[in-house]
Amino acid sequence: MRAARAGDRVRIHFTESLIDGTVVESSRGQDPLEFIIGEQEVIPGLEELVEGMRSGEVRRAKLPPDRAHGKHRNDLMLAVERERFPSHVDPYTGQRLHMKRGEQPRRIVTVVATTGDMVLLDTNHPLAGKDLVVEVELLEIQSATSGVTC
Repeated sequence: MRAARAGDRVRIHFTESLIDGTVVESSRGQDPLEFIIGEQEVIPGLEELVEGMRSGEVRRAKLPPDRAHGKHRNDLMLAVERERFPSHVDPYTGQRLHMKRGEQPRRIVTVVATTGDMVLLDTNHPLAGKDLVVEVELLEIQSATSGVTC
């Protein structure tokens, strides 16, 4: 049985937790996550963790922000006029909203503050700046070159 490598399509179960053990995301009890190693479809640390694994293997690692959801960036804070929100939305501090700008993909943003006619949004990933613990179980490897399942 060979190890997973760049270009392989893999299926995994994973659990992503904060350092204190709080689970923030997991595929357990759902369909496995499937991605191609090297295509940057998942966070860098997860891809690095899976590369070199064999089917059935389980690994666990602590990921710093730059290998997880990135560092918190102040340039991703956005001040928006309250009038630009749909009439049915009354933003409040801590609220998470879906935002779409032009052709960019929809993303989750967090309301940081509201003052008069302005709303301050944090467009960083909600886990940006946080260390994570990731546990991965590699379920299946599909070879990039032959399409054979390993």
